[in-house]
Amino acid sequence: MTTGGSEIEHGYPHLDTVRAAIHALFKRLTYDTVSTFATSVLPVDVAFDDTEDLHLGAQRVARAMVRQLHLPDARTVITFREMEHAAAVELTAGPEYFIELNDRFKKHRKDIGAALAHEVMHLYLHRLDLSFPGTRDNEILTDTAAAYLGAGWLLLDAYREHGPFSQKLGYLTPEEFGYVLAQRAEFFGEDPSPWFTSPQAYDAYTAGAARARRDARRPPLAAAGWTARLRYAKDRRAAQDPRRTGRPPATADYAFEGPPLRVTFPCPACHQRIRVPVRGRLQARCGLCKTLLDCDT
Repeated sequence: MTTGGSEIEHGYPHLDTVRAAIHALFKRLTYDTVSTFATSVLPVDVAFDDTEDLHLGAQRVARAMVRQLHLPDARTVITFREMEHAAAVELTAGPEYFIELNDRFKKHRKDIGAALAHEVMHLYLHRLDLSFPGTRDNEILTDTAAAYLGAGWLLLDAYREHGPFSQKLGYLTPEEFGYVLAQRAEFFGEDPSPWFTSPQAYDAYTAGAARARRDARRPPLAAAGWTARLRYAKDRRAAQDPRRTGRPPATADYAFEGPPLRVTFPCPACHQRIRVPVRGRLQARCGLCKTLLDCDT
């Protein structure tokens, strides 16, 4: 959590890890299971005002997160205390869920849902036995999974900057949250933008969506821009030239191999590497997320 006058990081410093996290979700859950998360947790299910009992309200919101993430229905015990971080969760086998929240949420109830989205996702990933090495990457995995599986839009909505006051929950930058939510929106056809109460969150979502659209416009995808297509054509000619002893250097977008000559590139939806023959216009379906891709190889 970042509060007060602390500087909030922006941009896409964790984008490679975010993409790896989306890929890991599809690998671990499979397309069929990911598809069961087509509907996000709704704002009405996590609304929390000052008239509701603090502990009962927090438990109600936690149950909404448990349902969203398809966890076993069990009693959620929530306590508040002074702590450095926003929240913490006890990763036990159950049957109860134990979550601690920072005391500051007693006065900032609207952000309780965001904190719980992150902590309940820790429970879900623990049961999946899915993790990344290192605390930083594992927390990025948790934020990414929460956003992609329909609970983490609240984490972006908790981002606010008002004069000297700033706040951000989670380990992703606001734009990275926007990127993940835009990838989810494209895959499921669900637009989260009407749910944002923070103007800064909406702007970050818009920026992240623009970055996500760039993934779908990289060669050899047919939607690639003219400049990128020229660069790709030059690399393809170099790969086809029998007088050359080596392939052109691989880029983050694509690489050539063979013979017979083929091109590999990341799926713009799940970031699985796809391999197709170099033979002009064709359609390829990602074997992991089932996305149909128009290509010009």
